[in-house]
Amino acid sequence: MENIGIYVHIPFCIHKCYYCDFISYPNKLDKQKEYVQVLTKEIEVRSKNVKNYVDTIYIGGGTPSVIDSSYIMEILGAIRKNYKVKKNAEITIEVNPGTVTEEKLKDYKMAGINRLSIGLQSTKNNLLEKIGRIHKYEDFLNTYKLAQKIGFKNINVDLMIGLPEQSLQDVEDSLVEIIKLKPRHISVYSLILEENTKLEVLVNLGKLDLPDDELERQMYWKVKGVLEDNEYEHYEISNFAKKGYKSKHNFNCWKQHNYLGFGVSAHSYYNNIRYSNTNNLEEYLKNPEGKNIEEKQTLEEAKKEYMMLGLRTLDGISISEFKQKYVDNPLYLFKNELSKLTNEGLLEIDLDNIKLTNKGLDLANLVWEEFI
Repeated sequence: MENIGIYVHIPFCIHKCYYCDFISYPNKLDKQKEYVQVLTKEIEVRSKNVKNYVDTIYIGGGTPSVIDSSYIMEILGAIRKNYKVKKNAEITIEVNPGTVTEEKLKDYKMAGINRLSIGLQSTKNNLLEKIGRIHKYEDFLNTYKLAQKIGFKNINVDLMIGLPEQSLQDVEDSLVEIIKLKPRHISVYSLILEENTKLEVLVNLGKLDLPDDELERQMYWKVKGVLEDNEYEHYEISNFAKKGYKSKHNFNCWKQHNYLGFGVSAHSYYNNIRYSNTNNLEEYLKNPEGKNIEEKQTLEEAKKEYMMLGLRTLDGISISEFKQKYVDNPLYLFKNELSKLTNEGLLEIDLDNIKLTNKGLDLANLVWEEFI
């Protein structure tokens, strides 16, 4: 029986970043106790027919580190009580500088959390201010050093490119500073200008300018070059890791493994069925089971999704693994799509692998669209 992952959504934050379109609620911390009570009940109720072992747990948000750490311990206790969590499970929590204390980090460690993902975005304070972050680079350094002191070894640092007024030198400076700290994992995301965000309003009003596409591509290749030169393996479009420190939770999702999501707006994928909890906090608090959306995947949809997810990774898709999972040979099943993409120089195919070329890395969205 396949192991599964668990995702827990903590929707609270102090201040919504200007680019954020995730389901998060500033200034509602007074509801954290009620939320955790409902969340742990959902965790219990949905465990009844699940026999799988759990090998990854990911607590995201929002800003999970903004709530009282006793609630994080309570949530993990509920998961362990109701599911078979493996002793060596990877357990991650997202934290933001300025929202964690030494006491919170000690509680996380005591609760069995063994991986931190710290949202930095840039080492440049002027850029952090432009995107509405509540912290400065110095706050991040304090958080990072505290985490090391308490014994966290597996730490990810989030950075972003394509920020308003960001230069290529800004990106390189951030990389150099973070590499000095020797984190095991670095994620670098391109800014996406989402609808109905404050950043979209500021850009549309001409108050902020974003780098053009060519400069953003230069940033991406600078990131790739600098991190690979410093022995970080580029294993997924936006993710780089030291040997042995890939994000197991995310990597399993890209491999189409099953996972359960708990909390407002959380998504699940289990036995080829997708579940999506309501993204309305009040509705969730009244009835966490009442607004789930179920979507049964057809076999054809599952095969296409496997291709799309697999082509996020730099190793690409193993033809033999696809055949083992689905019997069909993807070279024949997706002959037209693969022929088009290889002719355009976006994919390359060898004896057992289908993967992105360098041009495909630049135009990955065009590749994924072929399998949607």
